[in-house]
Amino acid sequence: MLRAEGEGQRGFPAGTRAGPGATQPVPLPEPAAEIGSARLLQGRREIVIRHGGHAYRLRVTASDKLILTK
Repeated sequence: MLRAEGEGQRGFPAGTRAGPGATQPVPLPEPAAEIGSARLLQGRREIVIRHGGHAYRLRVTASDKLILTK
């Protein structure tokens, strides 16, 4: 039987076992949502993001890179 690259026994991910005492395969996580920086910043050079009771600043540098600071 040919196996696809990265597959272990019986089509389970590599490194998993099939048979008595084998654990159930762990579902793969959903891919991360992607949001463009232009959509977040909406023409601004800096925004404040609130998370867990704290404020974080996301700003665009002079060399067009992003910096996130607490």
